[in-house]
Amino acid sequence: MAMTIAFDNSYAQLPDAFFTLLAPTAVKSPKLLAFNDNLAKVMGIDAGELPDLAAVFGGNQTPSGAMPLAQLYAGHQFGNFNPQLGDGRAILLGEVVGTDGIRRDIQLKGSGQTPYSRMGDGRAWLGPVLREYVVSEAMHALGIPTTRALAAVSTGEDIWREQGAMPGAVLTRVAQSHLRVGTFQVFAHRGEVDHLRVLTDYAIKRHYPDATGPMELLRKVCAAQAALIPAWMSVGFIHGVMNTDNCTISGETIDYGPCAFMDGFHQNRVFSSIDQQGRYAFGNQPNIAVWNMAQLATSLIQLFKDKDAAVEEATEIVHAMPAQIEANWLDRFAAKIGISKPRTEDSDLIDRLLGLMQNDGADFANTFNSLCKPNARDQFANREAFDAWAENWQNRIKDEPDPQSRMQTANPQIIPRNHRIEQMIEAAVAGDLAPFHRLMAALAKPFENTDPDLQRPPSQEEIVPATFCGT
Repeated sequence: MAMTIAFDNSYAQLPDAFFTLLAPTAVKSPKLLAFNDNLAKVMGIDAGELPDLAAVFGGNQTPSGAMPLAQLYAGHQFGNFNPQLGDGRAILLGEVVGTDGIRRDIQLKGSGQTPYSRMGDGRAWLGPVLREYVVSEAMHALGIPTTRALAAVSTGEDIWREQGAMPGAVLTRVAQSHLRVGTFQVFAHRGEVDHLRVLTDYAIKRHYPDATGPMELLRKVCAAQAALIPAWMSVGFIHGVMNTDNCTISGETIDYGPCAFMDGFHQNRVFSSIDQQGRYAFGNQPNIAVWNMAQLATSLIQLFKDKDAAVEEATEIVHAMPAQIEANWLDRFAAKIGISKPRTEDSDLIDRLLGLMQNDGADFANTFNSLCKPNARDQFANREAFDAWAENWQNRIKDEPDPQSRMQTANPQIIPRNHRIEQMIEAAVAGDLAPFHRLMAALAKPFENTDPDLQRPPSQEEIVPATFCGT
């Protein structure tokens, strides 16, 4: 039985300037490592036989109806503008409208060189592929908007990185679209207003059909990002590379390169090996989201004849975003301590707990989980300080309806900890996928985990101090 995918491609119908039509580069010996059956069913994909899956998702066989292409975009990378980026190692096979009515892209990542590769080899090695597979599916299970993983395929080829020869792999990534702030920036920078207008109309139709124009699109994207960032922070997630080319119009999390989930809490925590200045530190993520939206606004302003009026409206929209983020952050973190209808003054209660955690290096996930248990104070070195906080907290939640249940649904028992991911990758490189499958099974039900070993923070020897982008 051959695999069938009912493609319904819309991006490929846009002007040629938006992309380069290009098939994936075939690999030596594709072998299926993982396939997301549940996601495939939602997308209406009839999976077929294993060799067929490996050939398609390894890039050796282009399925009927696909229109493979590499997308063009620009972007600010660590604040510095690059006028042309694009899919340097990714090919968009096409789009599928799922059984749930949602349109999604199917993209191969690590599928070979494109005109946008910028001297790169266009490939990916096994480690980053499995990292993105695990973390993106974990984020989905946590209820946080994200791209997802449909398949992982080993290529039978070695690729060269700083570590030496590494086993190659291809990830199949699924997203509601791969439109980024950088997609708008490339046409705005070139002064190609007609293309910018086509892109804007397309983004509205695809993601926000009730938006009435460019400024309403900006408002919608700002709202989506203002909801996304507090969701990240509520689980201790640090994206690590919040460049404008990694900021989606849909509000999905994209590009799990040097990302990490915190163990010991600190507002300035950075894991990304390339973030030397802490631009994308945990506590700075809200500021960067606003900055990214200002870059989108700057692009959209070009569509208006009355630039002054457009600047004024866009400024109002972007300047409203910090308050939106703060409100969403309060909702998220109030739930984590059992509060259903937060008040403004609850921010101080939450901040004081986070301050205690930071002072003691308390584990982020386990501390919030322990609030439902009698041993919460054991997470802290300064237990007297926690006791004083807890007395105020108990007074605040005494009239809350079922605060325990609220905390249990807001605080995952398990997150994809860095040391477990690294151990999983090391095992996979050696040919053992058991740790990968163990993590996937546990992370699929993050609020129900019963494996205390996966809840455990790293020992001193297991700490992963830095993460890498994998390109």
